Amino acid sequence: MKTLLYAITDSDLLPDQMLFDGVSAALEGGCRLVQYRDKSSDKSRRFADAEQLLQLCHQYDAKLIINDDIELAKSIQADGVHLGQDDGSPSRARDFLGEDFIIGVTCHDSLMLAQQALAGSANYIAFGRFFPSKTKPLAPPAPLELLREARKVAGEIPIVAIGGITLENAASVLAAGADLIAVSHSLFGAPDIAEQARKFNQLR
Repeated sequence: MKTLLYAITDSDLLPDQMLFDGVSAALEGGCRLVQYRDKSSDKSRRFADAEQLLQLCHQYDAKLIINDDIELAKSIQADGVHLGQDDGSPSRARDFLGEDFIIGVTCHDSLMLAQQALAGSANYIAFGRFFPSKTKPLAPPAPLELLREARKVAGEIPIVAIGGITLENAASVLAAGADLIAVSHSLFGAPDIAEQARKFNQLR
């Protein structure tokens, strides 16, 4: 995953056609990793949205990750899936999806969860929130030192930092050891999404 910016969609921030317009702008700005995150129960719409996003991402040689839903990821042949702690084990997802899928795992503020994810063949591990988050305001805070400790156990596996990351504070998580910065509101809430994506990618 040769990228820095990891864009995460938000169905409240990007309803209907705004989803595709926003992701298209982020891709134009150089984003090459997108996570489709929609917690609604409308399976047919989510399938249609994900399928269209996958086609859009592949036009830019970008990868689409599906949040939480391994069935949806497999049905559209997405590039990967991101699992929360309540979404099943990465080893089960690997058995279901196959070796070529990217599997990422939320580890919150826990090195133990990270070690379990790595043992389960995760392709990346995600920590956070590091700053106040509009997407998950009740998520437990994680210290920057966690990224330094995680770097010791992750080896070559990419580390993702998430939670309230902005252009102003992103440098601190990168300096602490993050390989990718996962961003939602700070990207898709910007007046010029493409330019915001360029600015994030220029941080390193």
